[in-house]
Amino acid sequence: MSFVFVLDTTFHPLDPVHPGQARRLLTQGRAAVWRHFPFTIVLRQSLSAAQTTPLRVKLDPGSRVTGLAIVNDATGQMIFAAEITHRGQQVHDALLARRAIRRSRHHRHARYRPVRFANRHRSVGWLPPSLESRLANVLTWVERLRRLCPGAAISQELVKFDTQMLQDAEISGVAYQQGELAGYEVREYLLEKFKRTCAYCGATGVPMQIEHIIPKARGGANRVSNLTLACEPCNRAKGAQTSEEFGHPEIQRQAKAPLKDAAAVNTTRWALFQRLGATGLPVEVGTGGRTKWNRAVRGLPKTHWLDAACVGASTPPTLHTNGIRLLQITATGHGSRQLCGTDKYGFPIRHRTRRKRFFGFQTGDLVRAVVTDGKKVGVHQGRVMVRASGFFDIRTRGGRQTGINARYCHSLHRRNGYSYSIRQTALKGGMTPVSSPTNPGAPDASPA
Repeated sequence: MSFVFVLDTTFHPLDPVHPGQARRLLTQGRAAVWRHFPFTIVLRQSLSAAQTTPLRVKLDPGSRVTGLAIVNDATGQMIFAAEITHRGQQVHDALLARRAIRRSRHHRHARYRPVRFANRHRSVGWLPPSLESRLANVLTWVERLRRLCPGAAISQELVKFDTQMLQDAEISGVAYQQGELAGYEVREYLLEKFKRTCAYCGATGVPMQIEHIIPKARGGANRVSNLTLACEPCNRAKGAQTSEEFGHPEIQRQAKAPLKDAAAVNTTRWALFQRLGATGLPVEVGTGGRTKWNRAVRGLPKTHWLDAACVGASTPPTLHTNGIRLLQITATGHGSRQLCGTDKYGFPIRHRTRRKRFFGFQTGDLVRAVVTDGKKVGVHQGRVMVRASGFFDIRTRGGRQTGINARYCHSLHRRNGYSYSIRQTALKGGMTPVSSPTNPGAPDASPA
């Protein structure tokens, strides 16, 4: 099960405790809720002899989703697991839209002004905003977890794909231990690109073979752009035909798609390693091959959070992962700084106020409203949408509740740039949702 983080009276981290023990502390009034995501309690009375056990924060960085895990190296107990969904593509699209608006405005009002872009320079270590947002998400959560548990070390998967090796047809040595052209880099990349399914029949959960789109007998190359995945029956049926002759001309286009996700991971891996080193904790690095081997030996399925738990040589021989409540974190940003909204042509259509907080609440805060009179009598819990009038809307599991007066609202979790949902993991039976993203503060989301 997922443990509950504990802080002492001076807000220093103690050893995480079992959810049952946290429930007793809250019921007896010896502790109070400090954070809902991740669930954290703070003690009301100091402990005379509080001992802490060093824990390891483990990371599996990804282009779209990053896995997080906290593991006790001595016992193999997994303390916490999470997956962060990044918003790099949203940042990229927003920058393109802003550039189009600025170019249009410049052309209308200053078409004769000399260009100034040649004056700009980039600092050392500069990264595009879409990649910088991924780093910021990971570093933010590493720092938060360091404040909530006694961390002793960090493990990071440093490399998963080598794009230079993928494009090189002459791969040799240990990369061919699985057979011709079945080196780890090529195989793992193809598994990611084709979503671990047969490119011809869409079969999943069966052994996959690396197959040439244009057969070598027909002059096909060994480049990764000429490789795909196929199950054994499809590979036999295709024989010496090309994919187009076999009735699948779209596979050639899919195989030549750019290595976008791999490039994003390769671009940010060393920057993340250097910034993690700045935290002062020792950083262990591991490869994707080590992660995959650790996971396969322990008989664990392929998920981002389990990949994170299996990163590095420090992985305990046995990982206790039963009953883990996975915290799914989605980066939402902190809102837009654009005060003048525009239509698709760049013309202003609305204006926003600089003020974001009204009556102590901001849109996106998790609140609980106990309404005692009127048509909205009852308890409503969810994300709030504020208005200057003082009558808010609350998105709950049962739907949207409108016209809730601010005096009935009590803050549970302030907006911090992320949305949350919790899922109960079942390694043999998939994942069963226990709370929805629209109402992550439901009673089922608590450790009790």
